[in-house]
Amino acid sequence: GVVAVSFVLSGLAVVELAGMEPGSRYMENRLATWIPAIGADSAAPGLALDWLFVLDPLSAVMILIVTGVGLLIHIYSVAYMWEEEGFWRYFTYLNLFMAMMLTLVLGGSFAVMFVGWEGVGLCSYLLIGYFYWKPDCADAGRKAFITNRIGDLAFVIGTLTLFAVFGTLEFRPILTAVATGQGSTFLLTAVGLCLFVGACGKSAQIPLYVWLPDAMAGPTPVSALIHAATMVTAGVYMVCRLSPLFVAAPIALATVAVVGATTALFAATIGLAQNDIKKVLAYSTVSQLGYMFLAAGVGAFSAAIFHLMTHAFFKALLFLGSGAVIHALHHEQDMMKMGGLKKHLPVTYKVFLCGWLAIAGVPFFAGFFSKDEILWKAFLWSPVIWAVAAVTAVITAFYMTRLMGLTFWSPSRMDRHTEEHVHEVPGLMKWPLVALAVLSVVGGLFSVPAALGGNYMPFSLERWLEPVFDPGTYAALATGAAEVAEGATFGAGAEHGATAHAAVSEGAVPHEAEAHGEHSVALEYGLMLLAATLAVVTMRFGYNFYRGGVERADAVRRRFSSVYEVLKNKYWVDEFYDASILQSFYRLCRATLTFDVRVVDGAVHLVRNVTVGSSYLAVFWDTWIVDGLVNLTGRTIRGISGLLRKLQTGLTQSYASAMVFGLFVLICLYMYVS
Repeated sequence: GVVAVSFVLSGLAVVELAGMEPGSRYMENRLATWIPAIGADSAAPGLALDWLFVLDPLSAVMILIVTGVGLLIHIYSVAYMWEEEGFWRYFTYLNLFMAMMLTLVLGGSFAVMFVGWEGVGLCSYLLIGYFYWKPDCADAGRKAFITNRIGDLAFVIGTLTLFAVFGTLEFRPILTAVATGQGSTFLLTAVGLCLFVGACGKSAQIPLYVWLPDAMAGPTPVSALIHAATMVTAGVYMVCRLSPLFVAAPIALATVAVVGATTALFAATIGLAQNDIKKVLAYSTVSQLGYMFLAAGVGAFSAAIFHLMTHAFFKALLFLGSGAVIHALHHEQDMMKMGGLKKHLPVTYKVFLCGWLAIAGVPFFAGFFSKDEILWKAFLWSPVIWAVAAVTAVITAFYMTRLMGLTFWSPSRMDRHTEEHVHEVPGLMKWPLVALAVLSVVGGLFSVPAALGGNYMPFSLERWLEPVFDPGTYAALATGAAEVAEGATFGAGAEHGATAHAAVSEGAVPHEAEAHGEHSVALEYGLMLLAATLAVVTMRFGYNFYRGGVERADAVRRRFSSVYEVLKNKYWVDEFYDASILQSFYRLCRATLTFDVRVVDGAVHLVRNVTVGSSYLAVFWDTWIVDGLVNLTGRTIRGISGLLRKLQTGLTQSYASAMVFGLFVLICLYMYVS
């Protein structure tokens, strides 16, 4: 219910934003003072933080994706998690996750964003480790949490560096300063790289991607929420939000493109050899996130957000669809034990089919438009990067066709008991799948490329986002030229951005108009046709390869067993990390433990033993020497007094006898001496 209300309020807020002039679509709300100005002096302004929330075209897109797709996942979860232990705990974590993600995308400063940034990290740990009594789930939750902390450290360093240079943590003043040439290229490059490392942790890019495939240990709706619309897209959103900073640091921007392309291809190859249906989708997510970073790295920030949106539709659909399959097969996830589900799960098959066609890039499904836009911008930036992206698209089409073949088309490999009890999902799980299937089909219409008549569409995501990604926007704000002609976009203020950073003025990122001026529309059509043809041919090949069973695949696997082992074992990256980092860390831990036990604790125990030993000596001295002398004196006096006491009889005769005896002794002594 609260997510539904959030979605409605988000829609109303976006409608209000859309009613503004294109050049003034910016709303902010300083909700309260978080930290008042402290440490201010003549040399530094001090730290002052407000709970600043901002709604602009970029955050508007994000809140609709987060709340819309999140709502569908919540509805699906009600039925999926109904019989699980801790039902209330699951939705507590899920709602908190949504709140933190909205905080992240609406935050108007690094400080507020960081609250959401860390919040989704915490919630991912709680949700991935939801079945905490299972060792694999608990380990996966810890792995996600620790891996993200590595990236977050770099993120904090970059954030604090920006504060040290610009004296603020709010996005708009920082980006305005960068757009007007403030800050050296070296500094901005260093900051950009630090922030990108943080994005690599959150959005699972090389080398910090290893947590995301293991995150499949959590409930399937959690996988859909984390992998589709929320946490893993945070890094992409952050890079796009700070687009002027990255544009002003060409080396950092190129790093984003290269790492994104490498991750996309690397993860796609691993997906070819995975048999766990959720693991295939997990590596697909890593690959698609690489696509988004590739787009951002070549300056196609609108294309990155567009693919983020379409990916949210079809990847949420695929994960929830896999959840329906797992639910129907009584928690079986191995595709080698599936097959023939097309006739048993007709609804699930049809919606899964939509997701498959969308992610494979079949014309005119959602993924086709966003992938084509990325491929076109990548070609303009570097044909090599385009080639990597195109090969990745072909591999994606194949491993997704393999998933469809092993799950739905090939003959059944289920055991008799499982096959007899296969059942379609209930309605509460079915309708979110249908809604996501529709979005996977028509979602590409939100940003049809100009070459396909996008200029004539009533709405274009690229036009909507243009004010956010145009460097002239921030330069115009700095020069007081934010007011533009009625009906013009912020792009019209680009002429006021002549003082923008050299990286922009030198054409670090080609503008679409310039790109079309240098390359014919025919070339764009040709590349579009080539990509679509490759996808369709690959899918047809995969269909023929797997529909008859796994015999042909087994033959190929045996023939290329060494390659298959490399891909199946995920290039042994986890093993490499374990041998090179974790084991060294464990050895350091053991050495530290030995030092602590034998040196630190040894010194403490030595002091203790010396103290205890000294106390024994003190007790001996006090007991046998000091007390002994005192007691000896007492006993001696007591003994003498005992003897003398015997003389005190109280009888006169005794006293008289003693006196006579004494007198006799004295007389004897006198006589002897004389």
